[in-house]
Amino acid sequence: MRRKRILIPLVLIALAFAAYFIIRASGQAKLPLSAMTGPIRELPEPDAPLVPVVNVAPAIGWKAGETPVAAQGLKVDAFAEGLDHPRWLLPLPNGDVLVAESNAPPKQTTPSLFERVQSLVMKRAGAGAASPNRIVLLRDTDGDGVADARTVLAAGLVSPYGMALVGDRLYVAEADKLVRYAFRPGQTSVANPVKVTDLPGGPINHHWTKNVLASPDGAKLYVTVGSNSNIGENGMEAEDSRAAIWEVDTGTGTHRIYAYGLRNPNGLAWEPATKMLWTVVNERDGLGSDIVPDYLTSVDFGGFYGWPWYYWGGYIDKRVDGRDDDQQQYVIRPDYALGAHTASLGLAFASGGGLGPRFAQGAFIGQHGSWNRKPKAGYKVIFVPFARGKPAGKPVDVLTGFLNGDEDAHGRPVGVAVDRAGALLVADDVGNKVWRVTAG
Repeated sequence: MRRKRILIPLVLIALAFAAYFIIRASGQAKLPLSAMTGPIRELPEPDAPLVPVVNVAPAIGWKAGETPVAAQGLKVDAFAEGLDHPRWLLPLPNGDVLVAESNAPPKQTTPSLFERVQSLVMKRAGAGAASPNRIVLLRDTDGDGVADARTVLAAGLVSPYGMALVGDRLYVAEADKLVRYAFRPGQTSVANPVKVTDLPGGPINHHWTKNVLASPDGAKLYVTVGSNSNIGENGMEAEDSRAAIWEVDTGTGTHRIYAYGLRNPNGLAWEPATKMLWTVVNERDGLGSDIVPDYLTSVDFGGFYGWPWYYWGGYIDKRVDGRDDDQQQYVIRPDYALGAHTASLGLAFASGGGLGPRFAQGAFIGQHGSWNRKPKAGYKVIFVPFARGKPAGKPVDVLTGFLNGDEDAHGRPVGVAVDRAGALLVADDVGNKVWRVTAG
């Protein structure tokens, strides 16, 4: 009897240790990130973990004098410091730079257990603070590459994100609407916003970041609207007009769906050679650390990219009910994979070769970084070379060092933009800086 009393606790301890190591190993990537990068055609089978992967990089910020690491031949300096969660950038023709300081709007519903856990995760990752809800104007008055003047251009918005200048009108995409201001470069403040159109918001507003890009002639605006869930678990009625890119008429505010089935599109840009619209998209979670890759893709009018029923050109997500398999043949495969869970957000095409011939043709992409992948991915700015209007080669690291040796996050890159001088600007919402990358 005594021997049994000793053995039972030992067995329980052994089982506990076994469970710990099984759970710890669950969700570990089996492929290098590079295997899910580029113009790939085939994906591995889903490998859903036993428990959801949570692998957060705690936000620690930058110490004085610390900077990210620029690629060989480039240098990086702080263009502006002491900002409050800078997310998106708009360089103006006169050299000023607009910065959207923004965070998620407050929840209007009682959060579920999952949402509470996710909220704690986001706070640890540096995204739990109240949204500043403003647009700041940065000005470099002496041309030394550092902003020495700063004013609040607009305040009291609802989680502003994307911005576009068309003539004497500044358009701002908030979490629930698109507005415009009368504005000319040189002004340091605006007032009296006019609503152009409502955007999907509501009590959940899961993917709240809305971006906006003007057509070359200024007649249309293209607005990104992310999904209200991971894979439609809040019901498809909550996804009305979401997971899509809208086309909005600047004169009337009327809109139509330009492309759909895009889980969470963010960056938008016109490719210089072909004048095609391109976007970067965050794909779904829960199928393992290796898939589904976020992606960079050209956007076809009327194009269907699969969400929530399909991914990567027609792979079936068996977790989602209600699919119509007649649609499967019409799912467009994206042009270029960016690695799973990299949270690729920012997008800007090279302009004028300001960073040298190596970075003269292609796309700069800000990767905010994973919180649910083992090992971590993203947390850098990359460059995807282009030739004849299409991706042509493996990505090149432009800015790294956002994670330290302990995998804590000094910063997290979001929006990227090319300024008037051809330098690359990077919004760092955890480091509260805007970095400026120039030829070394």
